[in-house]
Amino acid sequence: MIAVKSHTYRRRAGYFALILAFSFTGLRASAQTVAELPDAPQSNAGQSSGQQIPPSPSPPTQAQPSQTPAPATPSTPAQSSSSSSQSPSQQPGAQETQKEKAAEEVKEQEHQRVEGVVPTFNVTYHHDAAPLSQGQKMNLSLHSALDPFAFASAFLEAGYHEADNDLTGFPWGPSGYFERSGVAYLDTFDGTILSTGVVPIIFHQDPRYFRLGYGPVRHRMLYALSTSFIAKHDYTGRWEPNYGNLLGNLAAGGLSNLYYPSSNNSFGLTISTFVIQIAEGEGGTVFNEFWPDLSRKFLHKDPTHGLDAQAAAEYAVEKQRKKQEQDEKKQQQQQTTPPAQP
Repeated sequence: MIAVKSHTYRRRAGYFALILAFSFTGLRASAQTVAELPDAPQSNAGQSSGQQIPPSPSPPTQAQPSQTPAPATPSTPAQSSSSSSQSPSQQPGAQETQKEKAAEEVKEQEHQRVEGVVPTFNVTYHHDAAPLSQGQKMNLSLHSALDPFAFASAFLEAGYHEADNDLTGFPWGPSGYFERSGVAYLDTFDGTILSTGVVPIIFHQDPRYFRLGYGPVRHRMLYALSTSFIAKHDYTGRWEPNYGNLLGNLAAGGLSNLYYPSSNNSFGLTISTFVIQIAEGEGGTVFNEFWPDLSRKFLHKDPTHGLDAQAAAEYAVEKQRKKQEQDEKKQQQQQTTPPAQP
């Protein structure tokens, strides 16, 4: 019995070490690629967001001509009402357009599956995807957490733990199996709701994975791993620490102590649940980054519906433009450099 327990503890420690190393690899990747990520898929969230964006400075400049004349005669109520009615009418229209665009994109995402089975609802293939509203974030999070695949995964995970008997405190047999299934699903539900719904709403971050879809394989791999630690801000579109994924999964790990048997409740359970969620997320982003490539090559299906080809063409044009700029700079330096004295 002691030998079996020690073997189980060593194997669990080995799994934990591998998962921890995988997480640190993603953290290192985020540090290496964070300087290059502004050149990654950009959304136009900073231009016109559908959420509480501060007024752009352009409307005041348009209203200046009506205010620049000398104050010989005060402005009439008609002029003031027309100038004040233009900017509010423009902004709701822009916000409504962004909300409609985001709603269409979310509708597409809710039908995204790998071969009709594995959901990829939190992946967007649009480089200029519109930012999500608070309700859209929560609805997308619930759509993922309540998907039948989440329940099926919990049953499979419970079967593995039942066969391995690696978690103490659960009875053996059907009752123990269903208890394990319940806690496995709660882990998934808590992590999904907190990391892609609640915390991103609080910090105004986009919880989706913005797929790159072009460039060298190594760059795409590092980009996918880094997104577990950095995310886009809704208003600015800039990359910042991924509070949703980090704090959300850490909170989910803490909640797991409430429904696991008392023999498993500890700080180690919180950290192990957190690290496992991060590692699973990294594996998922890498798979989501390269799945369309595999699908096109082996299944002759394009999940992006031509968006990858468009992104690759834009990437080639941008790469050619940068190369021309570098060549022009070299020529200018050669022309301005005086010849060497004999």
